Amino acid sequence: MQLANSAPIDAPAVLAWYDRHARDLPWRVSPADRAAGHKPDPYRVWLSEVMLQQTTVTAVKNYFIRFTSLWPTVQDLAAAPLDSVLKEWAGLGYYARARNLHACAEAVVRDHGGVFPDTSVGLQTLPGIGAYTSAAIAAICFDERVAVLDGNLDRVLARYYALPVPVRDAKDELRAALQASVPARAGDYAQAMMDLGATICAPRTAVCMLCPIQPGCAATKSADPTIYPIKPSKADRPVRKGHAYVMTDAAGDVYLQSRPAKGLLGGMTEVPGSDWGTDLAEPNYPIQSEWRHRGQIVHIFTHFRLELEVWSATVPPETLDGGWWSERTALKGEALPTLFKKVLAQAGFD
Repeated sequence: MQLANSAPIDAPAVLAWYDRHARDLPWRVSPADRAAGHKPDPYRVWLSEVMLQQTTVTAVKNYFIRFTSLWPTVQDLAAAPLDSVLKEWAGLGYYARARNLHACAEAVVRDHGGVFPDTSVGLQTLPGIGAYTSAAIAAICFDERVAVLDGNLDRVLARYYALPVPVRDAKDELRAALQASVPARAGDYAQAMMDLGATICAPRTAVCMLCPIQPGCAATKSADPTIYPIKPSKADRPVRKGHAYVMTDAAGDVYLQSRPAKGLLGGMTEVPGSDWGTDLAEPNYPIQSEWRHRGQIVHIFTHFRLELEVWSATVPPETLDGGWWSERTALKGEALPTLFKKVLAQAGFD
């Protein structure tokens, strides 16, 4: 499709705004420091970009600080046990990212001598690095003049062009328009546009009078700029149902096991449970005991809603194998995704 607004994005105005208003983030080199010759660390930029996928800056900051204190370099992360990485990742969601993170660190050390490739094309040869992440690293760290189009930029550009269709229907056109505006300071420009979307042209508000690209913006001429981007129609989220079985021994320790390495929540820690289906089957308890129904928890995944019936029982520990027993005080250190934290809380382990 043809973008209605032909006004180019005013990159110098964006950079001048960024020089005054750049956010202070633990993985970022400020524009002043960048101008003084300090270069961003590709390891820290890569780590932040992976963490920020589907997650907010506020949620990521503490995880980032924790990760970089435990594993200050890509070599440190590559040498860490995967289970330790998964435990530190617990709570960030989308756990395939953590497995790819570890695999990517190993590949950088094994195949590239611990040095990240310096082009977006080269970066895409690494595990878990796709078009967006490679562009972000290449622009921010190496000033490659490549468009970095994330969710914030989708919104900014949809408003700038008063895009009459959902963003997903005009991705190529938006990327081409952004690409045409990328200046020599590509890294600062990418981060400036991200900041613009996070602070000025935000999801529910548009502070147009403070926006450096307001003069060329089509949406600012409308009654309400926040009607953009146009929302796509939503399909109904299917529901899956199942059972979760919380087993404790006489001392109150909880039986845990690892999920299969591949698939949803792969490699993470869980309590035993049933398959998840469209209909709720009768509970099939792992062993005979006096089982108590503890209620239901609901967890929303991207593509479906999960309803789990939670059961608990005290069992003799010698009747189970393949997993391990965790003391109640040690549960916070286990690689439990939010789903199974909910299950344990429902069973009284909060």
